Amino acid sequence: MLRLLLLAGAALATTPAAAQDDAVRTATARAMPQLMTLYRDLHASPELSTREVQTAAKLAKLARAEGFAVTEKVGGTGVVAVLENGPGPVLLLRADMDGLPVTEATGLPFASKVRATTDEGRESGVMHACGHDTHMAAWVGTMRNLKAMRGQWSGTLVMIAQPAEEKGLGAKAMLDDGLYTRFPKPQHVLAFHDSASLKAGQLGVRRGYTMANVDSVDVLVKGVGGHGAAPASTKDPIVLGARIVGALQTLLSREIDPQNPAVVTVGSFAGGTSHNVIGDEATLLITVRSYAPEVRKHLLDGIARIARGEAIAAGMPEDRMPVVTIRDGFTPAVFNTDAMADRVERVFTSRFGKDRVEAVPPGMVGEDFSRFWLADETIESALFWVGGVPAAKWDAAKAGGAALPSLHSATWAPDAEAVVSTATEAMTAAALDVLKKG
Repeated sequence: MLRLLLLAGAALATTPAAAQDDAVRTATARAMPQLMTLYRDLHASPELSTREVQTAAKLAKLARAEGFAVTEKVGGTGVVAVLENGPGPVLLLRADMDGLPVTEATGLPFASKVRATTDEGRESGVMHACGHDTHMAAWVGTMRNLKAMRGQWSGTLVMIAQPAEEKGLGAKAMLDDGLYTRFPKPQHVLAFHDSASLKAGQLGVRRGYTMANVDSVDVLVKGVGGHGAAPASTKDPIVLGARIVGALQTLLSREIDPQNPAVVTVGSFAGGTSHNVIGDEATLLITVRSYAPEVRKHLLDGIARIARGEAIAAGMPEDRMPVVTIRDGFTPAVFNTDAMADRVERVFTSRFGKDRVEAVPPGMVGEDFSRFWLADETIESALFWVGGVPAAKWDAAKAGGAALPSLHSATWAPDAEAVVSTATEAMTAAALDVLKKG
């Protein structure tokens, strides 16, 4: 509790006087002990994408306790909680639930000890290495604040707990299961993500593209196997794969305008079984990142073109051409609409002060929150960042100390109190602004 009071004091020191002692901040501070208990429980018991059964049940129970009309199993394990509070706009607030196949190495007393087998058949530890546990805790905090303050707003609140964000599947699954037809359709959608690039308690906002298109591409490189001592009698798929990897670099250096950000990374190159055997196949696993739809198309078409072209140059017969597969789970780029980005920036600056609100650059990471806007581009949409890097680690890194861990790292341990309290207050304030009476 002492730490919480110190955090609150630090926040007040940089907050405009008119906003210091208000109901939102007071309600959030009072809720923090329970929210941190919930956070620690969620952190210790993560579930992989599409398997968030127990997590969803916990959140559904908490939403029902606040009087929301709750529907479970939307798009798999998704939860939709609706509170109608008179005439006015419909606002959707989203949190994501899934953990990652990462064995935790934070040393926290409530660190996850969960193990599971992935969809690919690999046993692994499971961890909230992307901070979705902070997202869910702040979601519950915002829900409770808005329920208690329903006399201050009018409209409909739709709060969703989304599965499978890490695989880019959950938002689409919920939409396909009638999110915008079975439930009130929003005019505004809002979410946040904890940040491993901002100091704890800082807020990051930007207009336009915020996160990237993400595609996963598999290239099965076919060859003709044989003895390693007689390569002339074979068609070596590893050599062909290496040619493809080299040629792919020209997609960015010679085909994409340097002012258009793009990434093509071969994350895995697997082939062969022995020193003296040339195999029949090799496999490339590629991640592709972009913002503009035309750049995405050029990259995907280019991968297929280069793979086939290099195979022809290597003398591969038609029946041994590479097979290029674009995997399911494409994540479209997150786009913050001007109106919604401007709204949250204004609300946050007024409440927290200019020093705590940053204009952040776009990133090449992915987030399927974008689908809630793409389903109807008349919707006003924004995803903002909440800094999670503990202050001492941030200061040490700036002074030349140890590098900071990124999201998805086994050592990512955000300052959860700062993230949850800041996000809860920020989400509540933004929601009250969207749903304000009159």
